[in-house]
Amino acid sequence: MMSIDSILNPPNIRSKYILLLVTVFTLLFSACVFAQSRLRNRDFQQPNIVLIMVDDLGYGDLGCYGQTHIKTPNIDRLAKEGVRFTDFYAGSPVCAPSRSVLMTGKHTGHTTVRGNFGKSGVLGLGGGAGRVPLKESDTTVAEVLKDLGYNTAITGKWGLGEPNTSGLPNDQGFDVWFGYLNQRRAHSHFPDYLWKNKRKHIIKLNRNSGKKVFSHSLFTDFAIDYITRNARKRKPFFLYLPYLLPHSAYEMPGINPIYEDRQWSEEAKVYASMVTLIDSDMGRINEVLKKTGILENTLVIFTSDNGAARRWDGIFDSSGYLRGKKRDVYEGGIKVPLIISMPGNVPEGVINNEVSFFGDILPTLSEFAGREPELAGDGVSLKDAILKKMPLPSERILYWEFHEEGGKQAARQGNWKAVRLNVDEKGFHGDLELYNLNDDPKESKDLSKKNPEITGRFLRILDQQHVLSKNYPFLFEETGGQPD
Repeated sequence: MMSIDSILNPPNIRSKYILLLVTVFTLLFSACVFAQSRLRNRDFQQPNIVLIMVDDLGYGDLGCYGQTHIKTPNIDRLAKEGVRFTDFYAGSPVCAPSRSVLMTGKHTGHTTVRGNFGKSGVLGLGGGAGRVPLKESDTTVAEVLKDLGYNTAITGKWGLGEPNTSGLPNDQGFDVWFGYLNQRRAHSHFPDYLWKNKRKHIIKLNRNSGKKVFSHSLFTDFAIDYITRNARKRKPFFLYLPYLLPHSAYEMPGINPIYEDRQWSEEAKVYASMVTLIDSDMGRINEVLKKTGILENTLVIFTSDNGAARRWDGIFDSSGYLRGKKRDVYEGGIKVPLIISMPGNVPEGVINNEVSFFGDILPTLSEFAGREPELAGDGVSLKDAILKKMPLPSERILYWEFHEEGGKQAARQGNWKAVRLNVDEKGFHGDLELYNLNDDPKESKDLSKKNPEITGRFLRILDQQHVLSKNYPFLFEETGGQPD
């Protein structure tokens, strides 16, 4: 029988064994700590990706961006658990071109779809100028991720290709697709049909103005089902969820009870209810990510396709302090929220002031998925800015062009931003406006006359960034590239 003394004072051989065991356990513990450290240092495996883009949500419509009347607790919590960008821009001040920039990583001077309507393409529902589809040669973020082994799906509003064109989601990298192809059809939230892959999905209960089935709810149900089914699979997934809300028509199954007694118009109550419904469904998506055990390996991204369609001044102040709204190339038309979260991997509670835009999403997701950032577009990867708070190139150029309301252009470089209105295909250009956004975020003081050198530089930038397009012609004496 072993004595207490022998236990307390073991012979040398026992000491050696104990020392060996301690060493082994120390090494194992260190390996575990190192592995966790590597995870915390962002050398994680391919994450699942859920990209949510809402429609016409203003910069000031969320609580985490200053909203006080509309309740958005789930999105606000997403911002607290991740990174909230203050200087992020959509691809365009309207729907289709903004989505084209998001999908291709090319700004509106280079991307295929530069406006809701072009000179050719498929006739729109109103019988006017055509809807231009993405081309077969376009490379989308879905195709990039699919090549990297991802399952891919989209539900909501596409807007980049009509039936029987090269722009259909299933031909642009998405395995599964459910929603609206045409923007104008998406003006109704109670459609009599949607597209399920390349076939019409008839909704009988909405025929004859039935308004029984709310499309937004179908998209959320689709998203939750897709996440649940793919959480069990070994392959990572990419889910793109371009919601319609809060785009008009301002219609939904019912007003949220918290807004019923407010002294607002009926449309204002519906708008607030739409934004809060988005928020509630963000909570549902977050909950299913938790329940399936993949929350910490899922990159969640939330943004809007352009600025607020209505400013709602004096009620919601949807554009916040910014000048303009949808269809403007001033800040209120193109600056949008961006929130990125991945608990345990993306830093929590960070406010990021780096200047970035939709064109950065493709290279960012490419790098998160394990490939060097795609260099064919106009964006840069935000991965190091998100994970390590690294600065982005300060002198890079962000560019927008808009082919309605007489033609508009804008560019930003550093703190300087230029705006030029009345740009048409005959070569007439309005005067350039110049703003220092650091000193004047409201774009109220035109400094073009006081800074002729900077004004001249931006005039060259605006000319150079537009590559000639037969569908979206701006005419300049000099052009920065070959026609498409």
